[in-house]
Amino acid sequence: MALYLTVLGSSSATPSLNRHPSAFLLRSDRMRSLMLIDCGEGTQIQLRRYGICMQKISHIFISHLHGDHFFGLVGFLLSQSLLGRKNTLHVYAHSPLKKILKMILDVDKTVLQYPLEFHTIKSGTHVLLEDDKIQVKAFPLMHSLPTHGFLFKEKGYPYLIKKSFLETHDISKQWVERIKNGEAYVDECGKSYPLEEIAEKENNLRSFAYCSDTAYYPELVRKVKNVNMLYHEATFMADLENAANDKKHSTTIQAANIAKAAKADNLLIGHFSARYKDIRPLQEEAQTVFPRTLIALEGVTFKI
Repeated sequence: MALYLTVLGSSSATPSLNRHPSAFLLRSDRMRSLMLIDCGEGTQIQLRRYGICMQKISHIFISHLHGDHFFGLVGFLLSQSLLGRKNTLHVYAHSPLKKILKMILDVDKTVLQYPLEFHTIKSGTHVLLEDDKIQVKAFPLMHSLPTHGFLFKEKGYPYLIKKSFLETHDISKQWVERIKNGEAYVDECGKSYPLEEIAEKENNLRSFAYCSDTAYYPELVRKVKNVNMLYHEATFMADLENAANDKKHSTTIQAANIAKAAKADNLLIGHFSARYKDIRPLQEEAQTVFPRTLIALEGVTFKI
């Protein structure tokens, strides 16, 4: 199993000719639908540019209400209506966004041709979405207005049945479910097969944590412990730490320290200031602390 993260936008608030505002697309081997994380200006253009079917996006998570993280949402919603969307779209965001969307739709005299479900992100840490395939949890960040990060964790059966056992035993679908959930198999003759002989622990469920705009916040470490990939903003290089602190953003080194303390498998940095024409030095600086640092290059899909 795997998660796949496509970078649609990796710039900070000031416009850049070469980079777009924050937007990321997440998909899972276990899900047919797609999830959009933040929706900066131009996101639907980026989705078209990279050949992503917008109708398959079922959930949109907005980290906070600075414009570079949600100004693309209204255009996306309206376009989906014009294109004949019928399936429900779920939006997760802080409560003021619901009023903003209603005001714009009322002024535009638009009635969306599909169901739009708004889910309010509350204060503190809490589960936003959970089914048998994935859990999405929101957790607070430290920024100049209410901001949350998101933790995406694949869900599945605790055990995988060994192929050799399936090939030599004709077992029912009901027993397949029971074994995958950790139950020893008993055949029709009453013979018992210990779980450790017929199945093995599922260790391939993946996790991804998204930390958008935030100051250096050591409290994050326990929220994102042991994730397979951590996205953490790195708006500035280390020489501008004072500017980062003033604006409640992070530097490359601060992001790397969070990833190191959290024992993340990989770190992905983004939300780069427009002052940086070449973003490779930001990666190189972060790698001095956390060697497995990647940079959010637009159009690139990372397998988690």
